[in-house]
Amino acid sequence: MTIYLSSIFQKVIGSTFLLLCFTMNLVAQSTIEISLSEAKSKAQENNIKLKISHQEYAIAKANFEQSRAVILPNLNLSNTSSFTNNPLYAFGFKLLQQSVTVPDFNPNVLNNPGQVENFNTRIELLQPLINIDGWKERKAAGYQLEAANLQTERISDFIELEVTKTYMQLQLAYKAVNVINKAIETAAENRNMTKNSLDQGMIQNADYLNVEIRLNEIENQLQFAKSNVNNVSEYLSFLIGQETGSNLKPETELRLEGLDFDISLNLNIERNDIKAVQFGVIAQEQMLKASKMSFIPRANAFANYEWNDDEIFGFGSTNYLFGLQLSWDIFKGYKNIGKIHQEKAQLEKAHLDKNNYIAQSELELNKTKRQLTDVKNNLNLTKLAMDQSKEALRIKTNRFEQGLEKTSDILYVETQYQEKELAYYQAIFNFNYTLAYLNFLTK
Repeated sequence: MTIYLSSIFQKVIGSTFLLLCFTMNLVAQSTIEISLSEAKSKAQENNIKLKISHQEYAIAKANFEQSRAVILPNLNLSNTSSFTNNPLYAFGFKLLQQSVTVPDFNPNVLNNPGQVENFNTRIELLQPLINIDGWKERKAAGYQLEAANLQTERISDFIELEVTKTYMQLQLAYKAVNVINKAIETAAENRNMTKNSLDQGMIQNADYLNVEIRLNEIENQLQFAKSNVNNVSEYLSFLIGQETGSNLKPETELRLEGLDFDISLNLNIERNDIKAVQFGVIAQEQMLKASKMSFIPRANAFANYEWNDDEIFGFGSTNYLFGLQLSWDIFKGYKNIGKIHQEKAQLEKAHLDKNNYIAQSELELNKTKRQLTDVKNNLNLTKLAMDQSKEALRIKTNRFEQGLEKTSDILYVETQYQEKELAYYQAIFNFNYTLAYLNFLTK
């Protein structure tokens, strides 16, 4: 029995030494206090996910800018150098250069012109006039741009919620450290009283050993609690785009924000993400119209002005060409009809996605309202349980000091009070976050 107890004491001392080293390492790590508003502000500036959403909006904006091609002219400048001994091309080059003379009509010259050079500089203009399917596609791109903008705003709201949640988790983590530290102080005081009782022969050595083991267990819990502080702090640093070299600490402690809330809140159809889905449906409707309009003729104006010379960058001869082109794709191997069928199916899918998204949002809202009621009830119960456990600990401690309670009894009520206190602060976190989530769903 003595050998067994000695082994346990060695384990206790070893664990305590490791805990001391770990605690010293935490102290050496710098701590930076931060407010919730500061964390939100930094997240809006530095959060990677939010930056990605901004780039997605920039892509949608670029796509919309490209759709201007259906209304703006296309202007092209080119310079072409050509060399040939082809009789037809050679005579044509001379005509373009306006350099044809009577000797050029000699059959031997026509048949064997030798090498002829032509340097052509041209400016071409193409102006769309009637392109109805392109106009519809441009409208669709505009709605997609608006949807991307709303989605970016919604992601910004989500990042703010995530920062709020993580900040409260960090408050809870520090609160847990404080609770466990108080439990260690209480356990240490009881250990001293137990040691005195042992020295006076009032209790057995096994009772004292149980107190030591209890103290060691709480110290191990402190180690895990501090590790949790580091983990949550690093995640908050990640959210706000800050290096993780230092521990973040909330400026304010975890506290109940208020028990009042409106349980009659309904789903906000004007919420950014829901409006984005609706804009996506409208954009798809425009794409279907564009497919149908592809059967309508297109009209484009064109013009070009060019210079031809037998010397590079020469401007010896000029000519122009302008006109109006009317084109009509009557049949493209069932491609246009298949495109219409595809856009119809995608539009139906967009409607189903929208209805499904709204239905899921309503379910999530109703679930959160019920959950808020549940966590409020649980908050009241955990507060009552903590108060009762605190009073039980006070009574048991007084009786223990008078030698009227067993060591096992005081250890039990200590454990119960610590658990109830941690459960109460967890309930505060659950209520505060659920309330914040409800506001996010109805925003």
